[in-house]
This record gives sequence, structure tokens and C-alpha cells, in this order.
Amino acid sequence: MPFAAILAQATTNTTTVNVQSKNPILPSVPELVWGILSFAILFVVMAKFAFPAVQKAMADRTERIRTSLDDAEHAKAEAESILDDYQRKLADARNESNRIIEEARQAADAVRQELIARAETDALELRQRTQQDLEAAQKQALENLKQHVAQIAVGAAEKIIERNLDPATQLALVESFINSVESSS
Repeated sequence: MPFAAILAQATTNTTTVNVQSKNPILPSVPELVWGILSFAILFVVMAKFAFPAVQKAMADRTERIRTSLDDAEHAKAEAESILDDYQRKLADARNESNRIIEEARQAADAVRQELIARAETDALELRQRTQQDLEAAQKQALENLKQHVAQIAVGAAEKIIERNLDPATQLALVESFINSVESSS
């Protein structure tokens, strides 16, 4: 049957129903029975199949949300633990670096004190050596001077005496004269 014929028949049935009903707001009794019956069947089907599935989906979603919240809380606690550990390690590293710097400072002070002490010791030794060298040079100069004076004295004595003495006797004579002059001064 074509669609136009079905539509025409449905329109005719509706028109007859409307004519039969007395109240335009209240539907007819057969329509009301079919509506209640359809509602009851739909309600039973929904209560049997749809509502448990919706409740299960809601329960699953609630459990997923609860699990996600628990996981987030656990992750937050772990992150706080890691942050505390990091801050403690950072503080330890700062303390260690301060300790190393202080040790280096103390070592540098010790090296500086040691270098100063060594320099002072070296300077003292240098002064002593210089003093000894000076004294040795003075003694050598005095000895050279004695020998030179002795030679001049011997030469002068020869001229004065006009006689020639042997060098050993001359040297002994001059040394005794010089020693007597040194002890008197």
C-alpha cells in the first residue's frame, strides 16, 4: 500500500476518534489504556535492563573517580616526600660546601702561616749567613792586612836594620808585634 493511502486512512481514523471523544483535553479510554500499558512495558524493560546498566556505569565511574583521587593523593604525598628529600639534600649540599670552603680557608691560612714562617726562617738564615760571610770577610781582610802590614814592616825593618833576616824569623817577629798591638787595642 502506498504511503499516501496509509496517511489518508490514519487521518480518517483520527478524525473519527476526535469526533467520538467528548472532552478535548482528556484522551479516550482505549487510548489511555494503551498509553498506560505501553508505559508499564517500557518501565519494566527499563527497570530490568537500562537502570541496572546505568547504575553499574555510575558505580564504575564513581569508583574510577575515587581511584583517581586516591592516586592523586598518593602522587601528591610522594611529590611532597621527594620535595622534602630534595630540600634536605640541598641543605646538606650547602652545609657540605660551606664546610669545604671553611676547610679550604683554614688550609689556605695554614699554608700562608707556614710560608710566612718559612720566609722568616729563610730571612733569618740569610742574615746569619750574611753576618758570618761578613765576619769571615772581615777576618780575611784583617788577615790580608796583617800580612800586608807584616811585609811592609819587614821591608821597613830591613831598611832600618840593613840586614837581611830569614823570612821565618821576620814573620814571627812581625806577628808578635801585631799581636801585641791587637791585645793593647
